[in-house]
Amino acid sequence: MYSLIDAAMSRSRTMLSLLLFILVAGIGTYITIPKESSPDITIPIIYVSVGHQGISPTDAERLLVRPIEQELRSIEGVKEMTATASEGHASVVLEFNVGVDLTKAMADVRDAVDLAKPKLPEDSDEPTVNEVTLASEQPVLSVVLYGTVPERTIVQIARELGDKLESYRQILEVDIAGDREDIVEIIVDPLLMESYSLDQADIYNLIALNNRVVAAGFVDTGYGRFSIKVPSVFNSLKDVLELPIKVDGKQVVTFGDVATVRRAFRDPESFARLDGKSAVVLDIKKRAGENIIETVELVKAVVGVAQQRAEWPNNLLVKFTWDESKDVKIMLNDLQNNILSAIILVVIVIIAILGVRTALLVGISIPGSFLTGLLVLSVFGLTVNIVVLFSLIMAVGLLVDGAIVVTEFADRRMQEGEARKTAYQAAAKRMAWPITASTATTLAAFTPLLFWPDVTGEFMKYLPLTLIATLFASLLMALLFVPVLGGLIGKPQYVSTSNQSRMVALHNGGFSQATGITKLYYHTLSIAIQHPLKILLSAILLSIAVGFSYAKAGLGAEFFPEVDPPFFNVKVRSHGDLSIQEKDVIMRDIEQMMLGHEEFDSVYTRTGGDDQIGLISITPVDWQYRRSVKAIIEELKVQTDQYPGVEIEFKFPDAGPPVENDLVIELSAKTPEQLNQAAKMVRSWADASPALTNISDTSSKDGIDWKVDIRRDDAARFSADATLVGNTVQFVTNGLKIGDYLPDDSSEEVDILVRYPNDKRDIGRFDQLRVKTPAGLVPITNFAQIVPDHKQDTIKRLDGKRVVNVLADMKEGFNLALELPKIEQALSELGLPDGVEFRIRGQNEEQENSSAFLQSAFMVALAAMALILITQFNSFYQAFLILSAVLFSTVGVFMGLLIFQRPFGVVMSGIGVIALAGIVVNNNIVLIDTYNQLVKRGLDKRDAVLRTGVQRLRPVMLTTVTTILGLMPMVLEMNIDLINQKIEFGAPSTQWWSQLATAIAGGLAFATVLTLVLTPCLLMLGRDKNKQSTSVAEQAH
Repeated sequence: MYSLIDAAMSRSRTMLSLLLFILVAGIGTYITIPKESSPDITIPIIYVSVGHQGISPTDAERLLVRPIEQELRSIEGVKEMTATASEGHASVVLEFNVGVDLTKAMADVRDAVDLAKPKLPEDSDEPTVNEVTLASEQPVLSVVLYGTVPERTIVQIARELGDKLESYRQILEVDIAGDREDIVEIIVDPLLMESYSLDQADIYNLIALNNRVVAAGFVDTGYGRFSIKVPSVFNSLKDVLELPIKVDGKQVVTFGDVATVRRAFRDPESFARLDGKSAVVLDIKKRAGENIIETVELVKAVVGVAQQRAEWPNNLLVKFTWDESKDVKIMLNDLQNNILSAIILVVIVIIAILGVRTALLVGISIPGSFLTGLLVLSVFGLTVNIVVLFSLIMAVGLLVDGAIVVTEFADRRMQEGEARKTAYQAAAKRMAWPITASTATTLAAFTPLLFWPDVTGEFMKYLPLTLIATLFASLLMALLFVPVLGGLIGKPQYVSTSNQSRMVALHNGGFSQATGITKLYYHTLSIAIQHPLKILLSAILLSIAVGFSYAKAGLGAEFFPEVDPPFFNVKVRSHGDLSIQEKDVIMRDIEQMMLGHEEFDSVYTRTGGDDQIGLISITPVDWQYRRSVKAIIEELKVQTDQYPGVEIEFKFPDAGPPVENDLVIELSAKTPEQLNQAAKMVRSWADASPALTNISDTSSKDGIDWKVDIRRDDAARFSADATLVGNTVQFVTNGLKIGDYLPDDSSEEVDILVRYPNDKRDIGRFDQLRVKTPAGLVPITNFAQIVPDHKQDTIKRLDGKRVVNVLADMKEGFNLALELPKIEQALSELGLPDGVEFRIRGQNEEQENSSAFLQSAFMVALAAMALILITQFNSFYQAFLILSAVLFSTVGVFMGLLIFQRPFGVVMSGIGVIALAGIVVNNNIVLIDTYNQLVKRGLDKRDAVLRTGVQRLRPVMLTTVTTILGLMPMVLEMNIDLINQKIEFGAPSTQWWSQLATAIAGGLAFATVLTLVLTPCLLMLGRDKNKQSTSVAEQAH
């Protein structure tokens, strides 16, 4: 270490060139590094999906889910397997243990699905296998197309835009909401069919056998070899209309005589509107690692070019909504302002105490460390996001600790007459081991956070990565770059002759010369070290009092802090079988209430869905011009109470990584009957609970399905079978697919569907259906009847067995951690049927996992720091003494939260406690290192303790004040906008981190006071033992 410092001081030009390179390269990296709001994390989840038109949930469970589950069950590393069977669809979601090789897992899942394919019904869709990431789940921008234009025109333009956008590397996928599948619809008149003695099978066979390319072999003429084909693929709708279906003498009956053929859309399953106007919406999803700001600008540019084309309809309008880049820009601006504010506050304090030149030297270490850290992040392919930016704010006060200690020591040496180069060289060498030990203990505190499992750990890992990179850079700045610069431009703060004499006297133990704060501290410390046990007991009693006060305040705990969200959703549910038109009537009624609200920027409505009537996504105006989203929701809840029989759930995204509802009660049972009964009991209890809101469940809702019951013995007499009956019934439902066709204006084939006219398509027409048999056309009722059946809408399975979840959120004023014991007791006393088991999941499960990890990380950090300190000081007692500050800093965390009336955040406050473990020991390290130096020189224990306290008061206060000042804007939820010259309170970006900043600031303030008073007292208690204790660093001297 010493040789490295000597080499740096002797090659100042090289060091200055290297510093310039770091600054220039770092600035370039910050400009070009991808920026996004939340970290793009890889979630260890793989999603398997398969569709089958018309299949019921019960059949989907039996024929689709179970065969796939059976093959997937053997895959290693699976933490949980959930499956869903619904109308026309089945899916299986595999959640893997953290650390599993997802590339191998994807290959294993694909292999297992390939094995399951032969077991699936022949007409099932091809199963798809996808990996889930945050980037693939959340759109970064929505492009809304609306206006008085034909629906086909809007859909066609939306598809063209989607294809164009997906050709750019930045864009992963474009989902089109409001798009409808193209079909060729053949409308046949049942009376005409009967008059020509045609039935459904005739039409099906006619299309199926004539819409294909038939190979007729090859012919070798001796002069060449030629292939022969019989082409009959439909090239246009005219080909379908002219297709002969019956010949009677010279009369030819074509399709056009009995049917109408047209291009159309499938029957609507959903409707989309923006601000009450019908719309088609393109949801843009970016690729992982791409710059969100550049991606959104690219999309807007592409759409802008399309609007300039001559074929763009004049009355087709475009609106950009859910622009995540806007939030990112605001967040970046707010956090950048906080970083600049923190730097300015820190530099002002240093100028006031150490002078302008010294402040400049300390100040250069901040951008130097920041930019070095960004270079490291860029090398590892990471992005700048909200976690990285806060980590930089948190680091402001920590980065200057080493530089302050070095410059303060050099400043004192220069005031004593030493040359600046030798002063800074001596200061760097003298403080090298204490600063290295301090940095090492801080890094030891953050390093365990790198191994945080689960989605939360993936989300928060950017914090330790950023801090480790910047703190290591700050070590190099303090020991190499700052001394080099100090040797060139360093100058001691002007001190009068009398003050200089007083400083020398204080340095040599002349405490009578002390003035101001130093004098007050000296007298306080003189009294305290005479009663060390009383001081220790007082500190313990104060800690107990703080803990008791916090517990009595009832602030509770939460997983992540509550942040005012940029949007919220209104989910509408209802029991019963409603048509899509009936659902839309309800949605329009509720939507009308939202339109025109002065606090809303946009109202996007989607009608339809498997388990809901519809969804309304509301984007409020900027937070400065409205009430909080919670207050708005409370008002809307009162207004929506007028809709009896309709369940309306208000939901907004939680801060941090994606988690489920606050509370998820998972029920499992041996039989479906027991499961449904238990679900009703738990749902009734939840509805009556005063603490719960947004209550829903995944049980099957009451409804009716119609079942065609075939009497097989009667069907056999007419040579009829289930396929014939099914094909016939589809004529009066959604249509029978009889082939496909590739239009010239499409890149994908469209289905050809045949069915009866709209006025003849309903369940009442079943009795009028006729099928062709050897005995002629006979009514289908001769061997089949349609009967009502209980509807099973969705089936959930967990690890191969059926489950039902009851979901809820906590009402305002109720805390999940405090209510959880009451909930568990209530469920235990509910009297659920025998064989029913329940498990509480949701946010609580994530909270418990994170809490367990953070406790383990805290213990590992303490052990690592203890090892470093024992190595540094070669003393168990002094290592324990330094670590005592960690325990008391935890008390300070609760004191800070109590003062600002904030709950304990499992993630944020937990990280704060661990961060403090590495921060608060730094002052103790420097204090005890100085004490050991004085003891080594033969000073009396009492004099050594007093002189240590007086000498280290200024650097200890400087490092503490700078760290706390750097965090104060976040603690106060204050944003100082230096460019626009305004101060704002309560910005969402500051709400995110106020809990963590409060924990660190409170813990550091409390621990520092104890460091300056309690640590000297503990040194007095251990004075006999400390006679033999010298540090490894001092032995090196």
